[in-house]
Parts: sequence; C-alpha cells; structure tokens
Amino acid sequence: MIMSMIHQGEISPETLSRCHKWRISVIVSLALASLMLVTSCSIFNSSPSTIQTVETSTLEAGTQAPTKSAATNTPAPTPTVTPIPRVLTVCLGAEPDTLYLYGGNMMSQRHILEAIYDGPIDERSFERQAVILDKIPNLADGDAVLQIVTVGPGEVVVDVYEDVVALTEGERVFPSGCSTPECAIDYDGVSEIQMDQMVVTYKLLPDLRWSDGERLTAQDSVYSFNIAADPQTPGLKGDVEHTASYEALEETTVRWTGLAGFRDQSYSENFWTPLPEHIWGEYSAAELLDAEVSSRKPEGWGAYVIDEWVSGDHISLLRNPNYHRASEGLPYFDKLIYRFIGQDSEANLAALASGECDLLDQEASLQLLGPEIDTTIDLDSRGEINAAFTAGTVSEHIDFGIWPLVYDDGYIAGVERPDFFGEARTRQAIAMCMERQAIVETLMHGLSEVVDTYLPPAHPLFNPSTASYAFDVDAASALLTEIGWVDHDGLTETPRLSYGVWNVAEGTPFVLTLLTTTSIQRQQAAQILVDSLSQCGIQVELAPLPSDEFYAPGPEGMVFGRNFDLAQFAWFTEIRPRCDLWITEQIPGDPNILNEDGKSEFPFGWSGINATGYSNPEYNSICFAALGALPGEAGYDENHLRAQEIFAAELPSVPLYMRLKLAVTRPDMCRFEMDPTASSELWNLESLDYGENCP
Repeated sequence: MIMSMIHQGEISPETLSRCHKWRISVIVSLALASLMLVTSCSIFNSSPSTIQTVETSTLEAGTQAPTKSAATNTPAPTPTVTPIPRVLTVCLGAEPDTLYLYGGNMMSQRHILEAIYDGPIDERSFERQAVILDKIPNLADGDAVLQIVTVGPGEVVVDVYEDVVALTEGERVFPSGCSTPECAIDYDGVSEIQMDQMVVTYKLLPDLRWSDGERLTAQDSVYSFNIAADPQTPGLKGDVEHTASYEALEETTVRWTGLAGFRDQSYSENFWTPLPEHIWGEYSAAELLDAEVSSRKPEGWGAYVIDEWVSGDHISLLRNPNYHRASEGLPYFDKLIYRFIGQDSEANLAALASGECDLLDQEASLQLLGPEIDTTIDLDSRGEINAAFTAGTVSEHIDFGIWPLVYDDGYIAGVERPDFFGEARTRQAIAMCMERQAIVETLMHGLSEVVDTYLPPAHPLFNPSTASYAFDVDAASALLTEIGWVDHDGLTETPRLSYGVWNVAEGTPFVLTLLTTTSIQRQQAAQILVDSLSQCGIQVELAPLPSDEFYAPGPEGMVFGRNFDLAQFAWFTEIRPRCDLWITEQIPGDPNILNEDGKSEFPFGWSGINATGYSNPEYNSICFAALGALPGEAGYDENHLRAQEIFAAELPSVPLYMRLKLAVTRPDMCRFEMDPTASSELWNLESLDYGENCP
C-alpha cells in the first residue's frame, strides 16, 4: 500500500537543468517559424474547414485539346471541390508500450485511450462526472443502498482494516449499523451476525455503439470485469476481490454488490470500462495482453478510431461516425495524430511553432516546468504559446519525526535523540519559520499555492477555517523563547539552546537534519526552508538521499523506519481525503509488538504510512468517523472538516505546496482546460478546436 502511494506521489520525474543556449535557440526557432507563418497564414491562421483544393479533370489519352478558334458545344470541365480534412496533432513525450486497458499505465497510453474510450466516468476538480452513464449513483437517489445481510463462520467478508478475510474467531469486523472502531466486534467463531452490504446500480446511456456499429451493452462491462478478475490479467485486484457480484440486469443496467462489511467511499466508481466482447471474446485473458485487436488497435466508443500505429513515430486516428455525440458536431477534427517526440523542450517548442504539433502533453512539456519556466511564461505572455498551468494533486510536505523508533522502548532525555517535536507549539513555531510562499514565488512564479491542510483549496471538502502559519520570524521567535528555546547569544548563525524545554535536556542545541530526495526542485525548495529556519535560530542540515533509500521500508529505511528529524516528500491527494495518513494504527513498526489486549501495536507493520509517529486519540476518532461514513451520509462532511482542524492545530506535518502540471498548445487553441484530478489533460479531447472556429 505504502509503495503504491509513494509512487503516485512521485509521478513527476526529477527535473533536469538545461544549458543557457535554450532561450536563444527558441527565439531563433520562433522567428523562423514566424516568417513561415507570414507566407502561409491562410493555412495556420484560418479555419482549416474553409480551405479547399481544386482538382480539374484530365483529358483522356489521345484526345486533342480544343484550340482557341475551334467552335465547340462541349461545356467546360466542372471543378471538383474537396475539403482538406481537419487534423489535430498531439505531441507526446513518450510512446506507449501498449493500448490494452489492462496492460499498462503510461501517461501517453491514457492520452490515447481518451480518444478511444470517452469516460466512462471522468474525474474533474475532485468530483466524478458521468460520461456514458446517465448519472453518478448516490445514496440520496436510491441507486446506491446499504442492505443488511446475515453471515456465519467461514464466509468471506471485509474486516475493519478493509482486508478480505474468512469470518473466523477473532476477526475484527463492523456489525450492521457500525462503521467506527468503538463499536467493532471480535467475531466469536460460531454465531451468525448481521453486517452491512453495499449495492450500487449503474445505467448506461441509451443506444451507445461501438465504433464498428455494434450496440454497446451492460454485458460488455461485465465482460470487462471478468477479464480484470482473470489471474492472467496483470494489475491490482483489490476492487475485484472486494466484489461479491457484478452482473448485467438488462441491456443498459449493471449492478455491483460488495462484500459484507465493505463500506466503499468510492462506490460510484465501481463500474468497469466496457470492452468489446463481440471482438475479443475469442481470445483468452493471456492472449489479450499481446493481441493486435486489444494492444494496438482496440475498438472503442469514443470520438476517434485507430487507423494506424507506426512504431517510433505516430499513431493516427479517424473520426468515429458512431460516436454518441456526433449529432453535436463532435469531434471537430477529421483526423487525430499522436506524434512521439520525446522531452527535449527546445525541439518541442520549435515543433509547436512550425505547426508540426498543435499540443504538447505533460511529458513533452516537462522540462518547461524546471529551469526553463521563465522562458515558458515569457512566451505565453507574448501570445506565442498557450502555457496551461494548474496546481495538481501531488502535495509536498515536511514530516516531523515526532516519535522515532528508538522511543518505542522508552525515552530517556539526554540519551535518545532529543524530543524536539513532542510539543505542538514547537511544531507551530517551526512552521512560522518556513518561508513557504517564497518557494511558490521563486520556483513556480506564484502559479501554485501554499496549503494549510492535507487538502488543497480546490477540494470540495477543504476547510478554509483552519489555523494557518504565515512566515513570521518575530512571532515564531517569541513562541520558541516561551517554550524554552533560548537565543543565548543574539546571533542567528548559532542555534538556540534549550532551557526548560519539556522533555529535552538542558543546553541542547536546536540542530536538525532535513532528509529529502535528489530532485532538483525539491532540493531548491528545501534550501529556501533551511535559510528561513536559520533566521529563527534553528540550524538545519540538508541531506538528499536517492529515492530508493529515502522510501525504503522500515526498520532499515530512515523515513519509514522512523529515524529522522525532518523529511520532505509528497503524497497524492485523492477525492477521498486521506486523514488516515496520521492515525495511530498507521504508524510503521514491528507487528509482533503486542498491546495489553494481545493485539499488535502496529497492525500495518512496516507498511504503515504515518512516518511521523504522531498519535492523538481525538484525531483518530474523528478520522475513523469520517472514513466510516459514506458520501451523503450524516457526519461525512462534518468529520472531514473537523479532522483538518485538528491536523492544522497539531501539525504532525507542514504542508508546503501543490506541484504544478503543465501542457502547452498553439496560441489559438480553445476549450483546452488543465484539470487537477483528470487522469489526462485530454479529458475533453472531442471538444478541442483552434482557429476561426474558436469563440
């Protein structure tokens, strides 16, 4: 669990510095491109739909052409007017390994599948939107319900940790009507008990068609579920394993039933993307991994149909005449080309200027977020490109090492690492010493934002009323002095010393180590924090580690082995708020250490994700209540808001900023919108347009 989240938090590759010649070369490239545009403005600056070619009929071989003086009644040839097909060219930073839905997860693959499969459910601004479903199911409308079922010994259920288990003696489960640890029970091994079971019904839009004209039905979604469940199909099986049944009720209706005890907050997503059983049905799950019909030319219902894949160069697609939104005039282009051009920012901008590309995806634009961000913003301000920035879902933060592993056997002041962070006021003072806004302004030109909780302001459940900690050296210094961290010599270049700090030996210098990865941007951000902390008399040494060392599991790993002072890294922000990142049960540790009740002190073992060691019973209770409620149930919103209040007051971690996402388009592109939660910036590919057709 922990490693998959870490990888999600690390989705942006480390930015690389580029040589200073880039700016000059881009200007030259754009100047040359401008000359070309002047001579061909009727092509680039006009709507391609208005461009026409004239083809005259040729004389048959051996026929004499009439002379000027010859009289003839033969009418003049009628010109044949042929509209030039409209073409959209999307340039990708990488070529996908496969287009098989269950065969890979590259960003470039997701972009191309947006053209083939429209939806079926989009995520936008931390909310789900139906695309080929008539609506998103919910409790209020009755298409999502909780029913009571009776279960007995040996039956498969979901326990309080959301693990799939056989109901045996000692298994801890939620009986019906219960969703928090306070009312959970330890099963006695013999009785029948009642538990809650979720049932969700999804309804497809009417008359959906595959691109070959065949009707798309609920059975195609069931077929997809069966393929996903097959042992020969790669990928995580958690969604399948938590499913009791997935069935087609009629041609357009699917019903998902979860295992008893599984209260899935993401229940609205339990619809499997339809796959064309009428084409793929003759293949086994193993064969589908490499079959051309699934990996290179998959059939879909989206705006476009694959025409050809030229390895190493491009994939071309044609307009799908059976697209369910064709009556709206969508898509606006007759042909779509995905070109594979790599991540050389200089060459990619030149390709955009020359018209070789209409759009550069995130990977093709990646280097433009690094040292070249100044040039990117400058070109955008001059109207030569459209740089589409947005704060994404990857949240950078700094964890405090509140309870190191060595404290598990007891803490002795003056012997173990000093208890720097045991008091919340100290953590608050440190936060006020961190010039987080300087990171946003210096490294991101103000395009991102400082955050105060584990949710960004764009999230529907963000709490704007929590405590915040603006950079304030005077206020922080006063608080540190009040706590007992004294500036004994009046010099900021020397660290404060402890005199009367609770649980810290007298005379201990306030000297810390900040662990981070070797990411250039992350180290730059960390250095800004190191410098600002020194203004408060807190001396910090920056210690970059290779990613494999930084994220190594405990007990050997420094971060998740709880052997650090400060650690800077990232978490991925989901639709479901992750308050559980700081609950006591998620502290990584030895699962063999038992409490007074004979249960493990560390139920998640070394896979726990609360590296801070923070433990607060009130926070645990509120977070469990928030996670136990379903969207739309009483207490769901309120408890998520309250959890953020406690987090911001206690500060087990200091939120820093949201990482940026960037894609670049030609300047006259319209309806291109970067969204923080969309899996692809091409989520509305069918609506994209450019030129005179744009408003």
